[in-house]
Amino acid sequence: MASLCLPSSGCCEIKTSSEYVLQRTVQDIEANTTTLEMMMKREKEDEVDGTCLTWKDIWVNTISNGKNGSKSILQGLTGYAKPGQLLAIMGPSGCGKSTLLDTLAGRLGSNTRQTGEILINGHKQELSYGTSAYVTQDDTLLTTLTVREAVFYSAQLQLPNTMSKEEKKERADITIKEMGLQDAMNTRIGGWGVKGISGGQKRRVSICIEILTRPRLLFLDEPTSGLDSAASYYVMKRIATLDHKDGIRRTIITSIHQPSTEVFQLFHNLCLLSSGRTVYFGPASTACEFFALNGFPCPPLQNPSDHLLKTINKDFDQDIETGLAGTGTIPTEKAICILVSSYKSSEMRQDVQNEVAVLSNKHTSSMDHRKKGHVGFLNQCSVLIERSSINMFRDPGYYWLRLVIYVALAISLGTIYYDLGTNNDSIKNRGSLLSFIAGFLTFMSIGGFPSFVEDMKVFQRERQNGHYGVIAYVIGNTFSSIPFILLVTIIPAAITYYLPGLQKGFEHFLYFASVLFSSLMLVESLMMIVASIVPNYLMGIITGAGIQGIMILVGGFFKLPHEIPKPFWRYPLHYVAFHTYGFEGLFKNEYEGLIFSTKNGQGTNGYISGEEVLRDIWQSNMSYSKWVDLAILLGMIVLYRVLFLVIIKITEKVKPIIGPLLSCMSPNTTIHVVEKPDATPLDGQVV
Repeated sequence: MASLCLPSSGCCEIKTSSEYVLQRTVQDIEANTTTLEMMMKREKEDEVDGTCLTWKDIWVNTISNGKNGSKSILQGLTGYAKPGQLLAIMGPSGCGKSTLLDTLAGRLGSNTRQTGEILINGHKQELSYGTSAYVTQDDTLLTTLTVREAVFYSAQLQLPNTMSKEEKKERADITIKEMGLQDAMNTRIGGWGVKGISGGQKRRVSICIEILTRPRLLFLDEPTSGLDSAASYYVMKRIATLDHKDGIRRTIITSIHQPSTEVFQLFHNLCLLSSGRTVYFGPASTACEFFALNGFPCPPLQNPSDHLLKTINKDFDQDIETGLAGTGTIPTEKAICILVSSYKSSEMRQDVQNEVAVLSNKHTSSMDHRKKGHVGFLNQCSVLIERSSINMFRDPGYYWLRLVIYVALAISLGTIYYDLGTNNDSIKNRGSLLSFIAGFLTFMSIGGFPSFVEDMKVFQRERQNGHYGVIAYVIGNTFSSIPFILLVTIIPAAITYYLPGLQKGFEHFLYFASVLFSSLMLVESLMMIVASIVPNYLMGIITGAGIQGIMILVGGFFKLPHEIPKPFWRYPLHYVAFHTYGFEGLFKNEYEGLIFSTKNGQGTNGYISGEEVLRDIWQSNMSYSKWVDLAILLGMIVLYRVLFLVIIKITEKVKPIIGPLLSCMSPNTTIHVVEKPDATPLDGQVV
């Protein structure tokens, strides 16, 4: 029995062991299945809520200028950015950080040529409004507004109509507090000549404005510039927390220059560039390990970013110490070549390419269906009128300084030409006074050009980010400026009209003020056109002054209309210049109906009518009335504003075409950075 029981016992033991193994196997399968399901669920959530951005073999070259050929700014870059992660682009100055960021955001200028593939969720498409945002390196803000006003007005322009004004105000206040600006809410931003918030606070205001819409894809160009180490850390920490805020997994890409150790630890992935080449792309936590394996270990207690950037910065041509025995120091250029070569042949680069291929082939839902609604057109115009009015009221250089100068000039004119009378000399004096008012007094409007240029910079930033359109801006700027131009018109007009004793009658004064108002509006419209073409305010003032100088010259006072040379100067320039109709309208308004006393050759008094003066002395066109001249001026205001709108629109449409066109016309010479042939890997280098 015992012998028979032993096999039975053994069989039972074997059976029990088999059942245990089977049970463990089932548990492992279930656990793996659960993990796989969780990963798939997580991946699916990413596909639904997140935005994957991939780029493959990106090259960016400057357009050839015909002498030196084109220059490569970025050379064959490949990488990716995933939802819920913060990708940092680092490198020394001039390595291509901002260029890569602009390339990924679709903001490259027309003087560059781009090749390669950029996909968003596996689709080749443009970034949609409300789904992405770009924080520029320059803080372009209206300096007269407070922090709260700047963010709140931006919220009204960006957030959809489905949100009430109170909800938008609450969103603005929450965003301000997220950036640690609650103590500066009611402080003006400030600028030239006006004390305001610090440069670091301005940086945070710029970030506030762009994250109001809670975009799924966020680009930041040097977000910590101008900030101290503590402020840099807290700002970057808040930016890093945005990747999971509000239940949305955001994709954040930022270029950054020398972050602190604490900031460096916030990065998920790191893209390290040198002279447009990829030195490293992968987890930020393993960057130092990669450098150490290639002979450049990070010294103890040193900031990792300091070590990485010092190793690949060739601006100062310093030798780099290696951590391998018998090698000593090597030139920076050689160290860069070693790292670039090592990365190209590493498994890490292969992993990046595989990840890019996987993300590119997912073909998840595009961002088109996630477009967030714009604010209504009328609401945009209303907000822009209100904001622009506040800016013009608070900025002394916009209109108040001009008003002071105009009043001073008006008093000067009124006292110099006081009580003109109706004698023979008053014929010439009236013409001189009116031509100075229509020509040189309006010429002074270019003094407000610097303030308008700053306003234009804000418009260009907001326009590029899709906050509102050109038509809304033109309407907002026009209607907000009308009350101030009326004020600048009425006071000087009253002084220069009644002190010299120009023709009596309120109708004549009203016409006089209307022509002056129209001329001022035309000068402002002309300077808007100049600002849309000329890059800076100094060149703009020179250009605007030159254009107005020519218009005054052919306007019909300094050279009478019939005496102006016909080719070009009279046809068409004399009729294109708005001064022609300003002079003519003011002359008709003043001379018609007056009788002037003259002296003939025998010394007896004679009389000449104002109509004869207009026809024979000033050579005015009497075939139409003064109201036609005013109507032409008003029509030219509309024409100039429309022309400004058309120029902006054409610039936006033509820029994407100019780049490829110029690249086709330019020679196919490209300057590439050539690696030194003697840059061989160090002994023991991992390849």
